Order: sequence, then structure tokens, then C-alpha cells
Amino acid sequence: MVEKLTQAERASLAAELPGWEPVEGRDALKKTFRFKSFNQAWGFMNRVALAAEKLNHHPEWFNVYNRVEITLTTHDCDGLSERDVTLAKRIEAYAGSPSPSSA
Repeated sequence: MVEKLTQAERASLAAELPGWEPVEGRDALKKTFRFKSFNQAWGFMNRVALAAEKLNHHPEWFNVYNRVEITLTTHDCDGLSERDVTLAKRIEAYAGSPSPSSA
């Protein structure tokens, strides 16, 4: 069974995941990434998709040209879990690679 993050775990999220914001009305986090081109945005999404598949935890996302909006929540517990934190950290690592830049 997947458990929701505790209050103590949530308190450290801002430091661990800068730029990720709570989603109004949901127990979820979101962040928007911007890239120089559609090709870079798509490459980023491919890397995230492969990581998500390995973790068996898939983001909600939206892409328009060079912008990728990602929302993370765990449907199994109807809220934020360690799965979201793990995937967000991988997403940040991919966004920090030389090709994309986050905004």
C-alpha cells in the first residue's frame, strides 16, 4: 500500500524540489519547463517517460511547442507520496542536463 507523505516529509519539499508548486484543490505538485525548441522539449519528455515507466509511476503532463507542464500525484493513495518525490527528482536531473532549461 502506498502512503501519503507525512507533514514532516511535506515540509522539506520546497527545499528538495525548488519550483514545484502545490496544485489548487488537489494533493499534487506541478512545474512548467521551457526549452529552446520543440525537439528539446520532446527529448526531455522521452527521458521522463522512460524513467516513469521504470518506476511504474506516470505523470500527468501537457506539451505545447517548447513548454512541458508536469503534474505529479499518486492515484493509489489519492495524494502525494514518495513516488512523486522520486520521479520529481529524476525530472529535475533531466531538466538540468545541458539541452533543456527550466522556467
